Amino acid sequence: MAVKIKLKRLGKIRSPHYRIIVADSRTRRDGRAIEEIGLYHPVQNPSRIEVDAERVAYWLGVGAQPTEPVLAILKKTGDWQKFKGEPAPAPLLQPEPKAARPTFEAVSAEDEPKGEAITQKKKAEKKDDAPAESAAESTEA
Repeated sequence: MAVKIKLKRLGKIRSPHYRIIVADSRTRRDGRAIEEIGLYHPVQNPSRIEVDAERVAYWLGVGAQPTEPVLAILKKTGDWQKFKGEPAPAPLLQPEPKAARPTFEAVSAEDEPKGEAITQKKKAEKKDDAPAESAAESTEA
């Protein structure tokens, strides 16, 4: 029986996340797993990768073959290099803490009032119409 280390897809249509599993190579992608050994969330920034290094080393030691996507993940975490006896890669990026947004008072204190509005005032209507209307009103009364 050939054993593979592969990804099991979970999540909604446009928000996938995966579990790294050990399964028989003949099972379907989201089928029954022998063991779950990690997580992979590619949508998060930076992507979230959690791998149980001891279990990966065990399964690689007994002959489990990783698929290409899992092999790339194992190379990023350094588990593949540890298994092969190669030097470890650079550490993974950790999410940077987000800077606090400036408050409304701080932003409004920086902006100085500019005075009057910039838009031009509308011109007054024609003066010819005004006397004609007033004359028509006086004749009615």
